[in-house]
Amino acid sequence: MHILATEGLTKRFPTVTALDQLTVTVGTGVTGLVGANGAGKSTLIKILLGLLPASSGTARVLDLDVSTRGADIRRLVGYMPEHECLPPDVSATEFVVHMARMSGLPRTAARERAADVLRHVGLAEERYRPIGGYSTGMKQRVKLAQALVHDPKLIFLDEPTNGLDPRGRDEMLALIRRIGTEFGISVLVTSHLLGELERICDHVIVIDAGRLLRSSAITEFTQATRTVTVEVDEGTEPLAARLTELGQKVSPHGRLLLVEVSGPGTYDAIRDAAVDLDLCLIRLEQGRHRIEDVFREEAAHV
Repeated sequence: MHILATEGLTKRFPTVTALDQLTVTVGTGVTGLVGANGAGKSTLIKILLGLLPASSGTARVLDLDVSTRGADIRRLVGYMPEHECLPPDVSATEFVVHMARMSGLPRTAARERAADVLRHVGLAEERYRPIGGYSTGMKQRVKLAQALVHDPKLIFLDEPTNGLDPRGRDEMLALIRRIGTEFGISVLVTSHLLGELERICDHVIVIDAGRLLRSSAITEFTQATRTVTVEVDEGTEPLAARLTELGQKVSPHGRLLLVEVSGPGTYDAIRDAAVDLDLCLIRLEQGRHRIEDVFREEAAHV
């Protein structure tokens, strides 16, 4: 099942093309939309919500045409914007209840849902304080809560970890993963931080300057490579020299060695060389592709 699909989607502004013939489909689960700042991520979400008209091409969300059914889409979809948008002089409870009422929930149901989602995002104790006194992390949680309060089928999260410290990022990513797994709500999350999406997504879409570079399951991005990473306590250079003498292809990377795997004998050679040189082997790790490799491959072809 596709929760959204685009065909030749293009958006041109007077000085830049934000989306360039984008054709992509997204299934259920947690999907990451990755690209550098200015790659077209936010523009795509605004078009999918019916807030911005496309220059050409088509897009459908939950099988609804974005050009004619924008209001219906916004009733079924939650949206967490990237920019600061919260009123400072009201509490989280008041704001989230208001957003629930705007989505059509009766007053009692809106209050019950607001209490539930604020508890889920970790604001149960702070929900009656004015938002203006919240930390950045708390404000991000309020934005997430209002995106969830009307029990949407799909949510769009635009750079949800912006401005958060490492702990706050981890907590936000854990929340997003729970939404996609325990709550059964499909998620499209944008980020320019590649490692974040590798941690939480089932599928990743990579765009650059509005063009699609790749759309694949996360397992295809992170599949094993034909290299192993070797780290020893001391003696990296002697180990590299010994492995080269044994016919192995070795590439030094600081304290690490990348060794091309030609077969089971490669692992035996690494073990034997470390023993012969009396080295303490700290790490022997199978190499894996990363999302960032897509950008390197693209740059290599330019």
